[in-house]
Amino acid sequence: MIDSIEWFGHASFRIQGPPVIYIDPWRIPRGAPLADAILVTHDHYDHCSPADINKIRGPQTIVVGNSTASELIDGMITLRPWQSINIDRACIKAVPAYNGHHPALFEGLGYVIALNHYDIYYAGDTDLIPEMDRIRPDIAILPIGGRQTMNVDMALDALRHLKPRWVIPSHWGSSSEGGTLLDARQFTQRVENMALAEVRLPQRIS
Repeated sequence: MIDSIEWFGHASFRIQGPPVIYIDPWRIPRGAPLADAILVTHDHYDHCSPADINKIRGPQTIVVGNSTASELIDGMITLRPWQSINIDRACIKAVPAYNGHHPALFEGLGYVIALNHYDIYYAGDTDLIPEMDRIRPDIAILPIGGRQTMNVDMALDALRHLKPRWVIPSHWGSSSEGGTLLDARQFTQRVENMALAEVRLPQRIS
């Protein structure tokens, strides 16, 4: 399952199913395969891009997001934390994502995607929060950028709570947002030195 997760840079991912699931699509290349499902965590431009959603949205695509994102995207299904939806073979549960820049009342989301006997946790824009103790994923996608998200140290603490087999760092690699390649390499080295999980740095899709 880990090899089915692809990265477009920053916090944008695709899971090659079926179903084909995009998460926070941003700067998606033209000609990318249509989505079966699109998951949006909140309404900030680098997570909720109507232009990018339209590139990969077909007549049967299901778009899911939080209450603020639904104001920007027509036909979006709105979920609140701990609500879930089944899309083809995937069960998708919305989970809380919050911090000082995104308070809990904002109802930002992360997602737990159960697919092919694996649970994939996409944390969204969050700090280490108590609700993570309720999540035990096989794969964790965690922000490390430190700008309105966890930094490397906090992501390491999150791993100690989540105990996944694999971790993929998120929220880096953009010139304007998030962390740097140096942050990603530091995170990888420290995770491996502490034997917290197996780190994957997926190659950027362009």
